[in-house]
Amino acid sequence: MPLLPLSSMMLISITTGDIALITVEKSDPLSPDSQYLIEKLSAELAAITGDNGKSHFAPASMDEERSLWALAKDQQGKATGCGAIRPLTDNIAELKRMFSDRSAPGIGDALLVFLETAAQRMGYGAIWLATRRVNQRAIHFYEKNGYARIANYGPYKDREETVCFSKAL
Repeated sequence: MPLLPLSSMMLISITTGDIALITVEKSDPLSPDSQYLIEKLSAELAAITGDNGKSHFAPASMDEERSLWALAKDQQGKATGCGAIRPLTDNIAELKRMFSDRSAPGIGDALLVFLETAAQRMGYGAIWLATRRVNQRAIHFYEKNGYARIANYGPYKDREETVCFSKAL
């Protein structure tokens, strides 16, 4: 299958209920919208886990080949979610900094579908991620979306507080 240019990828999701339109597209992790959401995510993670999660992600890593930063926006163009993929191995992308402000249903799902599709188009065969055991909302979200628990990898290997997941693309 030929790889499609990432600049052409955009996902539009219409949810039921309030009929919220969500747009997800490639973005710059250093943009004001991205930085605002990264800070919101960091504050939320610190409140839930005691760690803001910044030590395992640097925006500069999005400059690597086969990396992607994405933003979700609502109908008014307000940034409502973010997420990233970056190479872990030649065949495995790592999912990082997934966040939804939960202002509308479907933001997280739209981001995840966008990032999974982008990873597949970039030639990855799987996505791996790590989250904290105490973050039950995240664990439920990933399990609901077809992610299975795996042995902790890389910097998470000996960390009891961490749980890792994988999904074949």
